[in-house]
Amino acid sequence: MNYLVLVNKENKIKNHYFKTLELQDTFDVLEEKIQVEKKTLTSYIKLKKFLKDQGVVIAIDSSYRSLEEQRAIINKFEVKYGSEYAKKYVAPIKSSEHHTGLAIDLSIQVNGKFLIENNELMTHEDIFLKIHPYLHNFGFILRYPKGKEKITGYFYEPWHIRYVGVIPATIMYQNNLTLEEYLTSYSGVLVVNKEKNMTSRDVVNQVSHLLGIKKIGHTGTLDPIAEGVLVLTIGKATKLGEILTAYSKEYISSVEIGKLTDTLDITGKVLKEKECHKKINYRKLLESFHKTYMQEVPIYSAVKVKGKKLYEYAREGIDIELPKKEVTIKEIELLDKDEKSFKFRCLVSKGTYIRSLIRDMGQSIDEYFSMSELVRTQQGKFSISNAYTIEQIRSNQFQILSIKEALAEYPSLVVELDLEKKVKNGCRISNDYGIGNKVVIKNNHDKILAIYQAEKSELKPYKML
Repeated sequence: MNYLVLVNKENKIKNHYFKTLELQDTFDVLEEKIQVEKKTLTSYIKLKKFLKDQGVVIAIDSSYRSLEEQRAIINKFEVKYGSEYAKKYVAPIKSSEHHTGLAIDLSIQVNGKFLIENNELMTHEDIFLKIHPYLHNFGFILRYPKGKEKITGYFYEPWHIRYVGVIPATIMYQNNLTLEEYLTSYSGVLVVNKEKNMTSRDVVNQVSHLLGIKKIGHTGTLDPIAEGVLVLTIGKATKLGEILTAYSKEYISSVEIGKLTDTLDITGKVLKEKECHKKINYRKLLESFHKTYMQEVPIYSAVKVKGKKLYEYAREGIDIELPKKEVTIKEIELLDKDEKSFKFRCLVSKGTYIRSLIRDMGQSIDEYFSMSELVRTQQGKFSISNAYTIEQIRSNQFQILSIKEALAEYPSLVVELDLEKKVKNGCRISNDYGIGNKVVIKNNHDKILAIYQAEKSELKPYKML
């Protein structure tokens, strides 16, 4: 069931939607039988009980409508108010949110009487204004808010609420967004604390489902065995992936001594095995890798060679010369050790494979090492202490960083209208500001337009936002 289905004058409901719709019978304000989508009704009942405790009594005036019922509503409004009024307040067939079963028009009780006429309801807008701040706690949004008429296509209706789920409703409420804006332009960065036995794509898929947003990416892939910081980019923030992955990364890793596997970690097939009888000076060993060197990329990785990912060659049993890349181990220290394993912390440059680093450490002393655990504790400014588990996200206990917050460490440049037009068109501008690398370009309203990069005496577009 898609609780974020967008139905408006430009997005008509599809016939197949009705096959997924699970309706439940209830009664409206006139005690006539009506239908509401099952989860929407459950949430409405909770909202109704909560509001009653606040001294506000509500009922359902209108909910699910079939295509035939929508036609009847249009005819009724045309007769009662005229065709122009009907066009303003009643959606065309297949364009009404009421087809979804997720929309409810509220009636409110005033002086012991329930009001259902629009003009009566509007005179008691103050009661609706008391209701609106609580809607998101129950998964509802005010669907047609004041001041957003050009976006929604409909005039302000303080009585029309729509179920979308608690997490999307909370985000929309906190950011003053309509459903249209949320689905098309909401952007940000979410720092996830990835669990073991999940791929990075698994995390993206789960968060995409919870937020109801399809355009989500991730930076810095973590293997299923790994845990820790995984930075997700949402909406326009997916353009920041390259910038966010350019940071150094901090890891804590555990090593099993005596085995070498094809994946370079303990999940792989054992290729070589022998007991280690020598006494290893771990501090000296680790210190020897506090350097910059050419590291061979593991065969089980997503690095492409001749247009094909290395792990595809591995799965097909095809031998391929593995590429090497320059990496820097900026910091490295021993945390723990015993006879068969050790644990260390390291701060490394972008593109460093900890599995390969562990293999290389073993090779340097003629021993076999395999990674047994890995936790990414930091990626640039994003720390595991500020990351959220999937369960916390599911429980709506998380915070999404805006693009502005994600780029806070970059210098910013506010441009006047003439330069704003050039920036929007992707033109180069003169570097009269002493910018040495990248700069965030904003307009006078603090809106981020683009990220530009210095090149000689000019600033050129790097990422258009």
